Amino acid sequence: MTKTELLRQQREQRRQEKLKAERERLEGMRVYERRYRERGTLCGIDEVGRGPLAGPVVAGAVILPEDCEILYLNDSKKLSEKKRELLYDEIMEKAIAVGIGAVSPERIDEINILQATYEAMRIAISRLSVRPDLLLNDAVTIPQVDIPQVPIIKGDAKSVSIAAASIIAKVTRDRMMACRRLRLCPAYRGAEGNRPLPHPQKKLYQKFHRGCRKIDRQARRASGYGKPPENRNRI
Repeated sequence: MTKTELLRQQREQRRQEKLKAERERLEGMRVYERRYRERGTLCGIDEVGRGPLAGPVVAGAVILPEDCEILYLNDSKKLSEKKRELLYDEIMEKAIAVGIGAVSPERIDEINILQATYEAMRIAISRLSVRPDLLLNDAVTIPQVDIPQVPIIKGDAKSVSIAAASIIAKVTRDRMMACRRLRLCPAYRGAEGNRPLPHPQKKLYQKFHRGCRKIDRQARRASGYGKPPENRNRI
């Protein structure tokens, strides 16, 4: 065997070992799917957008086929943007049904962020082409829903169904936030992600870029966000 052939064999062996480890990790994320499989059609639910300064809250609802394999499926926060985009396409291709719900900043101000999150989740469920028999939710129990639910703490890292919903919601919201208005407004470049708190520079930007605050949440500004910091960098 030549040196080149040996190196190729070693690379293939390492690839197979990584693939085996990934499949074992995914199997560990099917615990809840196996536990509740006898209940019928399972649907994972998750949301994105409760923490950011601006933009909508978006929820995803995903029904995956039994024993569906989507490698590297995980909590969306643990994945790169490129990996999320690739997984989004694979989920949309392989899922039995996908529902997406979004609630605007104006609606969030009207009913508060928690109720807006519930509303986005209900919209996502209503847009499924298949009615699920059981919902696997990331940490919450959704009111005004007549389908049995199982709240799972940190569910997006423990359930493949919830992880898939997390990715669908995250990619959808990122695409919504990547509009021209935000690209032209440096104050909100950080708000495009899922960062929960503003940094001081963003507060100063908000003072001078009033037009960009149309997508801001009034409740955030009322609590002090968006006001320029006092006694900072004074000469």
